[in-house]
Amino acid sequence: MNTMSLFSGNSNPVLAGKIADYLSIHLGKAKLNRFSDGEIQVEIQENVRRQEVFVVQSTCNPVNDNLVELLLMIDALKRSSASYITAVIPYFGYARQDKKVAPRVPISAKLVADLLTNTGVNRIITLDLHAGQIQGFFNIPVDNLYASPVMLDYIKSNLSGDLAVVSPDAGGVERARAFAKRLNATLAIVDKRRSAPNQAKAMAIIGDVQDKVVIIFDDMVDTAGTLTEAAGIIKAKGAKSVIACCTHAVLSGPAVERIENSSLETLVVTDTIPLTDNAMQSKKIKQLSISKLVGEAIIRSYRGDSVHCLFV
Repeated sequence: MNTMSLFSGNSNPVLAGKIADYLSIHLGKAKLNRFSDGEIQVEIQENVRRQEVFVVQSTCNPVNDNLVELLLMIDALKRSSASYITAVIPYFGYARQDKKVAPRVPISAKLVADLLTNTGVNRIITLDLHAGQIQGFFNIPVDNLYASPVMLDYIKSNLSGDLAVVSPDAGGVERARAFAKRLNATLAIVDKRRSAPNQAKAMAIIGDVQDKVVIIFDDMVDTAGTLTEAAGIIKAKGAKSVIACCTHAVLSGPAVERIENSSLETLVVTDTIPLTDNAMQSKKIKQLSISKLVGEAIIRSYRGDSVHCLFV
């Protein structure tokens, strides 16, 4: 491991520190400042020549600042003669804009992929991409990890009874089905209509949730409108209890207030995105760490071992 270096941007230094602890290495020294006009200044403060370098940076809020910071760190490392650069992006921003949904709109996820590739990164490690096809936007290797092993451990330790896994929309059915199979649970789907970004109306439940402990499984929770409305309908259909497992806790706008006032008993999230102060104070929100999972993926990537084995 003496030819490996790990650096962190400003988006999630706590997670990066936990990953470094798992790897038994120190975080690399980097100076990240701003000029008076807001421009980001990056300086790598230790030798990385011929090193394999991993940069941990979620492109969460403030999305554009964190993305530019990541691009500048990659460029600085490339110009410092690092032999191989892997961007570890626990939460990949702009992933929801993965196709044209209206005339004259960009495919932003593809643009971000091009920016990262052209900056000089050699590999991407990310977690629960919103759409799996985003891997195809890159011309470099992409390891898309899954938080499901972490979630499964929590559920098996804390829930019992007749379980049902619910996908909050048709797009997440494949993800929810795989999760339900591992829990030996039944599967249901929420029929949802979306009128505008961050505005959704849950219409009906396809499947049986009567007298079941229901787990709503999704890749992210943003404003929590879909999630809390789905929880209310599921509870009205006779579910014994409703919890939600969402990898990325975006939690923007009125999300925390909605969760507090909803039928959800618990929202289980990971630390791909740092929780806001009001989210940390919520008794309904439980955060799990994916540091060991990401750390193990980094070790396997560095040694040339299979990452897929982590999820079999």
